[in-house]
Amino acid sequence: MRTEAASAPGALRVALVIPVRNAGRDWPRIAAAVRAQSRQPDHVLVVDSASTDDSARIAREHGFEVLGIPVEDFDHGGTRQMAALRCRDFDVLVYLTQDAELADPESLMLLLRAFDDPQVGAAYGRQLPRRGAGPIEAHARLFNYPARSRHCRLADAATLGLKAAFASNSYCAWRTQHLLAAGGFPQRLILAEDMVAAARMLQAGKVVAYVAESRVLHSHAYSVLQEFRRYFDIGVLHSDQRWLLDAFGKPEGEGLRFVLSEWRYLGRTAPWRIPEAFLRTLCKYLGYKAGRHSASLPAAWRVRMSMHSNYWSAARPQR
Repeated sequence: MRTEAASAPGALRVALVIPVRNAGRDWPRIAAAVRAQSRQPDHVLVVDSASTDDSARIAREHGFEVLGIPVEDFDHGGTRQMAALRCRDFDVLVYLTQDAELADPESLMLLLRAFDDPQVGAAYGRQLPRRGAGPIEAHARLFNYPARSRHCRLADAATLGLKAAFASNSYCAWRTQHLLAAGGFPQRLILAEDMVAAARMLQAGKVVAYVAESRVLHSHAYSVLQEFRRYFDIGVLHSDQRWLLDAFGKPEGEGLRFVLSEWRYLGRTAPWRIPEAFLRTLCKYLGYKAGRHSASLPAAWRVRMSMHSNYWSAARPQR
C-alpha cells in the first residue's frame, strides 16, 4: 500500500525510509512522532527484516508501506540502496533508524530546508541522548553533534579530516539525484555506508550539511565489550576502504579531541566514571588496531571480535 501526502506545487517530494527488525516497545512512539511532523513526508517506506514482533503491523496502522525482506538479506548499504532505487522518483530520501525518535514536530521541516541550497547533496540532523542516557553515552552525542550547524565541502578535509565526510543514516536526508550520481550506498560494507556516500558526494563537488536545529533522540548504552567490537569494525572499514583515509586523513586527531572532551565532561558531571572512560578508550584503541589488521587474523577471531559478525559470512566488500 502506497500512502502519499499531497505536496505543494514545486515542493520537494520526500520519501522517508526506515529499516526495522523487531523494533520493540519504542517503535509505536517513534512511528507516532513521524505522523506528528508539521511537514509530512510524501511517502514512508518501512523495510522490515522478518520481524517477529508487531513492527510491521504498527507501521501499517500508521499508513506506512511495508516491504518485507529475509533477515539474511539485510545489508547496511545494500538495503538502503535498494530502497533508494525503489523511491528514486522522489526528490529527497530521508533515512531514519528504528530507534531514532524525531524530537520536535518541526524536525523534518528544518532538515529539508537545507535543500534550498541546490549544492547540498546530503543533510543530517542533530542526535541528542535518548531518555535515561548515562553521562558517557550522553557525551558521545554532545561531542559528535554540537549545537552549531555547518556546511562541509571537500576543501574542509584540510582542517576537519575524515570528519568532513561524516553523516549518519540514523537521521539523514539525501538529494536523490546527487546520491545516485555519486554511486549510491555501497553494498557489503561492515558499517558506515553513510560516510562513504557522503565522501563520494564531496568528491563530486557537493555539500554535506549538518542541521543542528533538526533533532532526534538517539544514542546507545554500549558495554565495554561492545565498544571494542564496534571499533574493531571501524578498523575493518578503514582497512577495506583505504581511499577514505588517503582522501580525507586519519582519524587519530579527532579521537584525541574526543577523549579530552569526555574527561572534562565527566570531571564536571560524573568524575567517578573517569576510570571506566579510560578503560573504554583503551578498548576502543585496541579494537580499532585489531580491525585494521583483521586480514591477518584467523577467521574465527574476526567473527568473535566483530559487532556485525554476519558480515564475515558473505563476500568481501567493494574497495
